[in-house]
Amino acid sequence: MNDEPRTQPPDGESGQRTVLPVSALNRQVARLLERSFPLVWVVGEVSNLTRAASGHCYFSLKDDRAQVRAVMFRSRARASGSLLRAGQRVEALASVSLYEPRGDFQLNVESLRPAGAGDLHAAFLALRDRLQAEGLFDEARKRPLPSTVRSVGVVTSPQAAALRDVLATLAARAPQLSVILYPSPVQGADAPASLVRALRTASADARADVLLLVRGGGSLEDLWAFNDEGLARAIRAASMPVVVGVGHESDVTIADFAADLRAATPTGAATAVSTDRAALMARVERSAAALGRAFERGLERRMQRLDLAVRGLPTPWGQWQARLDRLERAAVALARAGRHQTLQALRRLEDSARRLRLPSLAAPAMRLAHDRARLQAALRAALARAEARERELSGRLAAISPDAVLARGYAVVTDHEGRAVVGIGQVSVDQTLGVRLADGGFQARVLGPLRRGRDDIDPAAERSAAGPEE
Repeated sequence: MNDEPRTQPPDGESGQRTVLPVSALNRQVARLLERSFPLVWVVGEVSNLTRAASGHCYFSLKDDRAQVRAVMFRSRARASGSLLRAGQRVEALASVSLYEPRGDFQLNVESLRPAGAGDLHAAFLALRDRLQAEGLFDEARKRPLPSTVRSVGVVTSPQAAALRDVLATLAARAPQLSVILYPSPVQGADAPASLVRALRTASADARADVLLLVRGGGSLEDLWAFNDEGLARAIRAASMPVVVGVGHESDVTIADFAADLRAATPTGAATAVSTDRAALMARVERSAAALGRAFERGLERRMQRLDLAVRGLPTPWGQWQARLDRLERAAVALARAGRHQTLQALRRLEDSARRLRLPSLAAPAMRLAHDRARLQAALRAALARAEARERELSGRLAAISPDAVLARGYAVVTDHEGRAVVGIGQVSVDQTLGVRLADGGFQARVLGPLRRGRDDIDPAAERSAAGPEE
């Protein structure tokens, strides 16, 4: 059948009239409706709901005096969630159209919201703008999360699925964290005041390092308790940072703006305050390795300083040799001084003799002989004193000589590098040491510490050290 309009003369008239097929009429009416009505919000109750296999939903919107057919295509119906159910009072954003094959007047629904949500949304925007103008949401007022979290407070309902999600996430990521529940209803007329009390209790309790305020998804009315002004102020007044994870990623509440950190979901909130255990262990291992390397470098530097200090210290043999050199130089200087004094006295005597007068030679000769005798006696006495002093210094030198010390029964103990052992802290059990005696040396092995007492001394060795009995 040809759908194009055709003309024919009317009965009893000579003029022409347009004849429209039904499809063309419906198409023109549909276009007229679509041009005349932009998107419009329509409120009504869902009835006669049918979900087709294609995913499209067909239903009616009705009130107490009329009803209209409506269709919601698959992608939009999937996003409507639980709102699209029989008996639910909703507000539908729809375009007015005509289903041409049947000539049915219908609404093509784009989205749904609970009835009255428009007023709630306007109230939400007004409160948000007022608190924002007050500065309650300023980023400068946001508190950073603590770098180390040991305890987490959770404000939510004990029956909420959000609590189970938070506990499961913390158990998987950071089982060492302690969790403190501050129970409160999260929906209903009493929920805002109860949430405020729970936040104040947690703040006064001060056992948690950070607070999680969480709830699962829902409609605007379901989440309305989190759009309360008192709750927003309680979040800002808390003594610790507050992380809010309410609803799904697309849900935004006044509590999200007031929070120190907003998480898309309760699981996201738990993730934000917990460090993954594997990552934490890896960080600890890296820190331990770095600490070990730093300790080794510090120990090596101290060992080098110790080696330099040891090389700068004189050895016992060097100290004894220096003392012996000083004694020898003193003895040589003493002998030189004695000879010098003697020569000076002889010169003075010769000068005196040259100044004597010749006429009286006998008396001067006698005095000369007397003086010579005195001088010789003084010289002999000076030489005797010098020899005695030399013998005394030689004896003292021999007394403090290392060989003399060794001859009295002492020994010099050295380690494997030849360094003198002067304290028990320098030796260890089974260490091999060098022992030098007056007439030779030998190697010894350390068996253990020697107790201080008479019982530790070998009687035979004691008698040998004391010498023969008189």
